[in-house]
Amino acid sequence: MAIPEMISLEDARELVLSHVSAMGVEEVDILDMIGRVAAVDLSSDIDIAPFDHSAMDGFAMRAEQLAEASGEHPVELDVIAEVPAGSYFEGEIAEGQCVRIMTGAPLPSAADCMVKYESVGIVSGDGREGSRVSFTAPVKPGDQIRRAGEEAKAGEVIVHVGEVVHSAGVGFLAGCGVTRAKTYRRPKVAIIATGSELVEPTETPTKGKIRNSNSYALAACAIDAGAVPTILAISPDDFEGLKAEVLAATADYDFVITSGGAANGDYDFIKKVVDAAGELLMTTVNMRPGKAQTFGIVNDTPVFGLPGNPAAAYLGFEMIIRPALRKMQGYSHFERPHVRARLTGDAKKKDPRRIFNRGTLTKGADGVYEVTLAKNQSSGLFGPIQRSNCFIVLPEGPGKFQAGDFVDCVLLDIPEEVCL
Repeated sequence: MAIPEMISLEDARELVLSHVSAMGVEEVDILDMIGRVAAVDLSSDIDIAPFDHSAMDGFAMRAEQLAEASGEHPVELDVIAEVPAGSYFEGEIAEGQCVRIMTGAPLPSAADCMVKYESVGIVSGDGREGSRVSFTAPVKPGDQIRRAGEEAKAGEVIVHVGEVVHSAGVGFLAGCGVTRAKTYRRPKVAIIATGSELVEPTETPTKGKIRNSNSYALAACAIDAGAVPTILAISPDDFEGLKAEVLAATADYDFVITSGGAANGDYDFIKKVVDAAGELLMTTVNMRPGKAQTFGIVNDTPVFGLPGNPAAAYLGFEMIIRPALRKMQGYSHFERPHVRARLTGDAKKKDPRRIFNRGTLTKGADGVYEVTLAKNQSSGLFGPIQRSNCFIVLPEGPGKFQAGDFVDCVLLDIPEEVCL
């Protein structure tokens, strides 16, 4: 099959997404569910709350007892019992009586409402059992009461299949008796840096050598995307060696990412490796940085070859690989949020490709989003990305963008599920 010389970013993303699907299902403990996608409906085993209870500290009674209460004519009641959380009161509440009750304690069956402590006057005593208290306003049945089953009924689905479980959701599930659940498995990702010039970060580079920073950035990106990365050994610039590394990785991992050697130089081999070992599907994408993007299938495993320049590798991961890894985990949203923002400075563009500049998004004094380009846009630097929170998108074709013009921005620190 002939490979198109260059495709759009949208087509590249759809191509990769079309070759991945949700992983298998695994059962995990409740704390391992944070950020993961439920693979089945999860139900509560009891009503939540399991009983009517007080929403705060105060006094329980029947609403009819305070029907005539006012500031001029307060109603006074005797406190006949005290109900802390974890206890209950089953006695009668006669006319002229009330029960002191604490937050979370069951509402006595003889009461239908409660009044918070701060709204009650102390006539005698300390407000506890044996005291006399006064009320200056009527109340309604159900006031300050959290009803049984208010949040969930026994057997009700509380987290639906496809729903992302967040930290609050973990608490919700715990209260509903769900301590283990089935979620989609996180993809295992192999990361291989290529290049005879690379040494490990623990080494001091000698002349002609540089530290392998790409593997660590890409592993961090994979973790942020929810995947489980493994950094494999650096692969020198050698066709047979890289081919052996890729073939071995496809046997053990769900997705293989290489960095470096994605262009057409004498020592660029990832395209040739994928073509020789499997099916080559993509080689270039109409974007800058990161025109050279290799994708194919080897042993039924997606293999993606990113450029060696840090910004190009990072952009390729964010815009193409991250959506694929999310789809493999059952997520349904694949694109970072976009906003329109006002440029704070000029931006020239001669390259006809779509350009993604690094930038910082803020809000101006008038409440409008503003974006400032990073001073250094070199594709060989990680620093400007570390200090940026968005990509500034300059569309295809030449053009000049002046301060005050509005441009699209891809937000890098906002989850895909957020709609702006």
